[in-house]
Amino acid sequence: MDFKFYCLLLVSLFSILLTGCSSVADRQPVYERPALHEMPKRAITSTEYERAELPPLDKDSTLADYLKYAALNNAGLRTTFEKWKAALLQVAQAKALPDPQFTYSYFIEEVETRVGPQEHRFAIMQKFPWLGKIEARTDAAAAAARAARKRYEAEKLKVFRQVKDAYAEYAYLARATDIARQNLQLIEHFEQVARAKYRAAIATHPDVIRAQLELAKLQDIVESLEELNKPIAARLNAALNRSVDAPLAAPTRLEPSRAKIGHEQIAAMLKSQNPELAALNFDIESAERKVDLAKKRFWPDVGAGISWIETGSAFAPGVRDSGKDPVMLTFSMNLPLWHDSYAAARHQAEALVRMQTHRRKETENSLLTRAEEVLYEYQDSGRKVGLYGNTLVPKSEELLRAAETAYQAAAVDFLSLIDAQRTLLKYQLEYEKSVRDTIQKLAELEMLAGGELSEAKRER
Repeated sequence: MDFKFYCLLLVSLFSILLTGCSSVADRQPVYERPALHEMPKRAITSTEYERAELPPLDKDSTLADYLKYAALNNAGLRTTFEKWKAALLQVAQAKALPDPQFTYSYFIEEVETRVGPQEHRFAIMQKFPWLGKIEARTDAAAAAARAARKRYEAEKLKVFRQVKDAYAEYAYLARATDIARQNLQLIEHFEQVARAKYRAAIATHPDVIRAQLELAKLQDIVESLEELNKPIAARLNAALNRSVDAPLAAPTRLEPSRAKIGHEQIAAMLKSQNPELAALNFDIESAERKVDLAKKRFWPDVGAGISWIETGSAFAPGVRDSGKDPVMLTFSMNLPLWHDSYAAARHQAEALVRMQTHRRKETENSLLTRAEEVLYEYQDSGRKVGLYGNTLVPKSEELLRAAETAYQAAAVDFLSLIDAQRTLLKYQLEYEKSVRDTIQKLAELEMLAGGELSEAKRER
């Protein structure tokens, strides 16, 4: 009795292990480290992701260092990474068979038959879904996992855009502050010139007053720019998942982007590479697999098992098989009778496919529209970079030098000199704004296009 019992128990446990355990690849899925500007190539585990070393952010750090820091530390990106991990783990669950069912029965009242009293009953049953159900369920989970990966990629591009946008603003603020200080020193020089001419009775007192008024206005501009540094630095720190008051080194000066990007190129890249659209494609695929699964609910699931009844000593020793333990094969099948419910589930799944298809089209239209707007803004800011950098700033510098020479020679009044200085300050700041705008708009275009618009890629 004990020997048979333990044998059946071992068989049951072995069956459970065979049906319940997944492969090593299923138990230990790998994930890919976020890399800069391209899809990651080296697979790492979640633990390795946690242990990734953050790059130092100091005076020698470049924009690439900030991007790498954000890729490894941004809270939103880590969230989508865990969602991707959870979706991958769902695939192993979807392709597994239902748990085997083991039952044990004890006969409370002794039943005497010609073969002996029955004492215990052991049974194990394994349920098998109808052909194609597991495949459809697994395919749906796999498509959902691919969609989660694409949303992780989309979030990475979004984070990169946020970092580039904040860093460009931070760099512009540093340049604008330097320009304002230089102009402040220039006005202080003009004020000294006006005082000297006033003492020599060459200039009037209003010239000195005008210089002092302009000096006060520029001091206010410098102070405002210095105070603006705090919220801009907090914005950059937030994208890096650092404390908002964490110290940041002075940014390196950014050069304007001069990429030549056409409307057709952006539209083609967006349609083929945008991870948000790719995620919606996989959502549609997952919904279609769920339609297949809903159609198979009209077919029954089957089960097979074995049971053994332990029987006591024989009452009729002379009777054949008296006292032996009967062993029985068992077959089961559910009866799919509620066709209206199954049909409703199929129609529901088909409606979800249509919904995902319309959502994908709506998203594509919105992204293409936004890409056209951003491309215009990018090209416009690039044109202004050339206008201010090549013409207006050099000409305003030349005008200021000429106005200062003429004022010292008493050929023009002090107001003309102040106007020339204001013009130079305006065009210098406009040039730096245009440089900032080209970087920010290119970052948004890369987010929409689904990848870096580098010079090498544009040439290819």
